[in-house]
Amino acid sequence: MMRQNRTLVLGVALSLAVAACGPFRSSVQKGNKNFDKEEYQPAIEHYQAALSKGRTGAEVNFKLAEAYRLSNRLPQAEQYYKAALDARKTEETMFRYGMALKANGKYEEAATQLQSYLAVASNKTFIKLAQQEVNNLKQVASIVNTPTYQIVKPVPAANTAASEFSPVILNNEVIFSSSREDVKYKGNGEGFLNLYVVPVADTGNAAASTVRPFAAALNAPEVHDASPAFTNEGRTMVFARSNTGKKSGTANVDLYISQYKTGEWSEPRLASFNDPLAWDSSPAFSPDGRTLYFSSDRRGGQGGRDIWKTTLDAGGRFSRPENLGPTINTPGNESFPYVAADSTLYIASDGHPGLGGLDVFRISGDSVINMGTPINSIGDDFSILITGEDQGFFASNRAGGQGGDDIYSFVKRQPKLVNFFVDGRVLERNETTNTTTPMANVRVTLQNAQGEKVTEATADARGNFTFQLDSASVYSVIAERSGYFAARQPVVTQGKTPPQSQLTQPVTDIRLTTTLTLSKIVRNRAIVVENIFYDYDKADIRADAAVELDKLVQTLRDNPAITIELSSHTDSRGVDIYNQDLSQRRAQSAVNYIISKGIDAKRITARGYGESRPVVRNARTEAQHQRNRRTEFTVTRIDEQQ
Repeated sequence: MMRQNRTLVLGVALSLAVAACGPFRSSVQKGNKNFDKEEYQPAIEHYQAALSKGRTGAEVNFKLAEAYRLSNRLPQAEQYYKAALDARKTEETMFRYGMALKANGKYEEAATQLQSYLAVASNKTFIKLAQQEVNNLKQVASIVNTPTYQIVKPVPAANTAASEFSPVILNNEVIFSSSREDVKYKGNGEGFLNLYVVPVADTGNAAASTVRPFAAALNAPEVHDASPAFTNEGRTMVFARSNTGKKSGTANVDLYISQYKTGEWSEPRLASFNDPLAWDSSPAFSPDGRTLYFSSDRRGGQGGRDIWKTTLDAGGRFSRPENLGPTINTPGNESFPYVAADSTLYIASDGHPGLGGLDVFRISGDSVINMGTPINSIGDDFSILITGEDQGFFASNRAGGQGGDDIYSFVKRQPKLVNFFVDGRVLERNETTNTTTPMANVRVTLQNAQGEKVTEATADARGNFTFQLDSASVYSVIAERSGYFAARQPVVTQGKTPPQSQLTQPVTDIRLTTTLTLSKIVRNRAIVVENIFYDYDKADIRADAAVELDKLVQTLRDNPAITIELSSHTDSRGVDIYNQDLSQRRAQSAVNYIISKGIDAKRITARGYGESRPVVRNARTEAQHQRNRRTEFTVTRIDEQQ
C-alpha cells in the first residue's frame, strides 16, 4: 500500500504476525485472513490462486480489486472490479469501477460509469465523491491541452526497482524515502521504507553507488521511516513512522521528532499533536521554520486526508492543529504539502481536477492550480520539491519508471515564441478584361470569429497591408470602398502553430497571405450565384444550395446600401407557363431563406423568368441547358451612403 506508505507513510496499523494456515483452508479463506490484517500482497496471491481454480464470483473479484486499491495499485484493480460488477451489481462496486477507469486514463468511460452509479446511488459518501469526480473529469482536456514547457527526467542516482519518493535537501544532499530494504512489508510486497541520501551533485548521474542510508537511529528495522522535514538550520527533523506495532487495532502512522546533537540524531519521540486514531504523515515546514504542515485523516476535516498546520512557539511547543479548509481540502485526499522559499504552498491531491491518482497542485490565493503535464500524469504524482526558479524534483509511479515510485527532476524551458501575421493585397478587377491591378488607399478591417472589429488598416500605394494575429484564432479580413462590392476572406491561425520541437529559433514569424479583389457595383448587371441546384420539379432549398446562399447573405451584410433582385431561370425544355411558375417559386424560396438569416425583406425581391432569358439561345447540349438553369442577382438600388 504505497500510498499508505507514502502518506504515511503509511504502513499498517496492525501487527503482522502471520497465523499458520492449515492445508485444508481454501485460497479465499487464506486471502480473507491476510486481507483482514491488511497484508494485501499475500491476500492478492491467494485470491489470484482462487481465480485460477475457477472461483470467479463477485466476492473474490471484489476483494482482489480492493487489495490492489488499498495497496495503492488502483489501475490493476480495474479488471477485477469489472468482473465483480458483471457477477453482481452493487453500489460500491459501481463507484470503485468508475474510479479505476479514471486511474487508467479512460476518462470518458469513467465519466459514463460514475454517472450510471449516481443514477442509482444512495451512499452519501460515495455520492459526494462521484459528483466531485464527474465535475473534475470535465476539466481533463483543459489540463492536458495547456502547455507548461516543463522538461521531466528521472533521477538515475536515486531510483531503483523499489519505490523512491519525498526528496528534501539538507547540506547539499538529497534525502529521500525508499523501499529498497530486503525485508518485505506484507502490505504491498515491497521492502520497508527507510531514509537514504545522495549528493545533489550526483542526481544527474546514472551511478547509484553514492547513495547511502541516512542516520541509523532513524532507520528502524521492519518499520516504515519516511518523508522527513527539517527546521532549526537542519538540527530538528520531523518525519513519519509507521508499522511500529505499538498501537494494535488503530492506525499507527505518526509524526516523530529527532534532534541532531553532538554529531548524531537522537532517539525519535512522538510529536505532541499526533491523533492516536488518525494517520498523521508527510510533514513540511514553512521557510521560517515556525509552521509545520502535514496530512491527516483526523476528525474535523473535509473527508479523506486533509492538509493541516500547527505552529511552533519559542519554547518548542506545537499548537493545536488547524485544518486548511475546503478551498484546499476536498472530500478526496490531500497530502505531501510543501512550502517553497517564496512561501507558495504545493500539495498532492486526488480530489481536485486532475489526470488520475494524485496530481501536484500549486496554491495561489483562493486558487488551486493543477501543475499540468508532464509533471502530472495518469499515475500518482506527488512530493514536489522546488530547488530554484522553475526547477526541482517530484515523485511519480508513471509508466516507464524503474520501480513503483521514482524520483524525477523537472526544469521549465523557455518556450519558443511564434508570431502570426497576415500579409494581404487589395486588387481591383476590370470586368471587361477580367484583369486585376493593385488598389491603393482602401480601408481593410480585421474581424474576429464573432464578427467584431479587431483593428483596421489602409492599403498602401501597391495595395498591400499587414495585420498581426493571435495564435489558434479565426479571423476575416474585409476590404471596402464606396461604389465597390466589399471583399472578404477568412484567415485562420488555428492548428498552425508548429510543435516546440520543430522550432529552431527563440522567435518564429509565420506569415499568411490573402488577396481581396474589389469589383464595381453596376446597377442591373446580372451576377450568377453559382451552384444553386434544386431537386427535380421542387423549389425547396437544399443543403448545398444553402451554403451558396449564405455567401450572398454575407454580401448583403457587407454591403448594407444595396438592394437586389434575385432571379431564377429554367432551360427551354417543358411548358413555358410551367417553367415560369417553377422559376418564381424557386426564386421566392431562395429569397425567403435569405430573409430568414436576418436580411431586411425590403432589400430583396424574387423574380422568376422561366425560360425567357436564356444565356445560350437554341441550347442543344446538356451543358448548354445547365448554363440556362441558373440563379442570379442584380443590384437594383444603391443608397447614397454607399
